[in-house]
Amino acid sequence: MSQRVFNFSAGPATLPEAVLRKAQAALLNWQDIGASVAEISHRSADFMTLAAQAEADLRALLHVPDDYAVLFMQGGATLQQALIALNLAHPGQRADYLITGHWGKTALKQATPYVDAHIVASSEAQGFCNVPARDDWRLSADAAYLHVTDNETIHGVALNLPLDVQVPVIADFSSSIASRPIRVRDYGLIYAGAQKNLGPSGITVVIVAHDLLRRSGQPRAPILDYRAHLERESMLNTPPTFNWYLLGLCLAWMREQGGVAAFAARNAARAQKLYALLDDSNGFYRNPVAVAHRSCMNVPFFLPTPELDAEFVAQAKTRGLIGLKGHKALGGIRASLYNALPDAAVDALIGFMHEFRKHHD
Repeated sequence: MSQRVFNFSAGPATLPEAVLRKAQAALLNWQDIGASVAEISHRSADFMTLAAQAEADLRALLHVPDDYAVLFMQGGATLQQALIALNLAHPGQRADYLITGHWGKTALKQATPYVDAHIVASSEAQGFCNVPARDDWRLSADAAYLHVTDNETIHGVALNLPLDVQVPVIADFSSSIASRPIRVRDYGLIYAGAQKNLGPSGITVVIVAHDLLRRSGQPRAPILDYRAHLERESMLNTPPTFNWYLLGLCLAWMREQGGVAAFAARNAARAQKLYALLDDSNGFYRNPVAVAHRSCMNVPFFLPTPELDAEFVAQAKTRGLIGLKGHKALGGIRASLYNALPDAAVDALIGFMHEFRKHHD
C-alpha cells in the first residue's frame, strides 16, 4: 500500500505524520551535523539540549510543578510498577491497589514481592466493565500509597473519579497522559509508557514529587533507584536516544496543535461519535462498559459472534483501517483514539462500521 493507513493500534500506536517526516530526515543527517540523531552520544551538548527541551515541553504541556521531578526511563510501565514499591515503601509495608482492569492486576503482581499489596476494591467480578463505587473502597490508613490505573487500555475503562485520600496516589497514565488536563499535584507519582499517547515504545515518563523521593524505600541497586536516575538526569546508563528524540518531537507537535486542552475537546467529541454509533446499532455493536467510565482513548466493542469479529478486522484492513483486533485477554474489537490519530481516521472507521452492519445485520 503506497499511502499511510489509519492505525488504531493500542500501542505502539500511530505517530504524527509531521513527526515521522522530521525523523526521516534526521535519521540520516540531523541538524546538518553529518551524522544521524541515532548515532550521536547521549553525553554530547547537542543531545543534552534535545533532552532538556523534551522535559521543558512535557512540563509546559502538563503544567508540572517545579517541586516534581521528570524522569525519562526504560523498561516500560511494567518496570515502574516494581520500582514504585521498591522506592516508596519499606519491605513488607502495606500498599493499596485499586483494580479496574488487566493493567491494575499487573501492577499488583509486580509489587507483591516487595510490599503487603492490599486490594482496596476490584471490578473483576463484573468483568471490568465499571469502577467500584467509592464507598466500597477498603482503604488502609497506614498504606505507603494508593495505586490506580487512570485508563485501562484493554477494557476501555476510565477511572473518572475524584481521589480524595490521605496517602500519595500513584497513577498509571500510559494510555491517557496528555489526553485531557490533569492537576499533577493530585498525584504523588505519575508514570506512562510513551508508546500510546506520547511517542514511540522504549521510553517511559515518570513524574514524581520530590518529597516522595526522600523516602528511603528498600535496599536496591542504583539502576533501580529513582534518586540515582534524577541525579544523573535520566542518564545513569545509556538511554534510548532515538526514542527520546521522537518523544521530544511528539511533545513539540502537541504544543503546536494547541496543547492538552485542545486535544481533550477533540478526543471527547470523537469518542462520543463512535459510542453513539455503538449505542444506536440495536446490539450489533456492543460496548459493555458503564457509560460513566467509558474511555475516550480505547473503545472496545463486540459483534454478535467471534467469527464476525474476525471478518470485521479482515475487511477493515482492506480499507486501510488497521490495529482493530482486540487484546488477546478480551477479544472483540478495539479502536484506540490517541492524540496523533487524524480525525479522518475516526470518520473512516464509522463509515466502514455503518457499511459492515448493513451487509451483516
